[in-house]
Amino acid sequence: MSVRIVIPVEDTNGLDARLSQHFGRAPYFAVVELDENGNVLNLQMVPNESEHFGGMGRPPEIIMSLRPNAVITYGMGFRALNMFQSANVAVLQTSKDFVKDVIEAYNKDELVELTEGCHHARHR
Repeated sequence: MSVRIVIPVEDTNGLDARLSQHFGRAPYFAVVELDENGNVLNLQMVPNESEHFGGMGRPPEIIMSLRPNAVITYGMGFRALNMFQSANVAVLQTSKDFVKDVIEAYNKDELVELTEGCHHARHR
């Protein structure tokens, strides 16, 4: 069985994409599908077309439409975290800077669950 992970990123450089410092304002979301052995089956870069970039909807809603099993990020606001938790989507925290390093840490079970939203997150 495969797993689908969404990671907010700054660019479209695939496994070398740099993670976004701000979850909701990430220009792209890396959608990574891994097989049962942790090998990358598919990698897609999806533009963040949320209201933050002149589109519709909030970033968590866009991500939920991608059907993730997990979201991996540096942090996120309370509302986004609650939305993912309510939908039983794992939210994992990383300190890694590139998608390839995040996937490696995920495969080694080195990531921790994010249980508290960022206090500095701005909401409109």
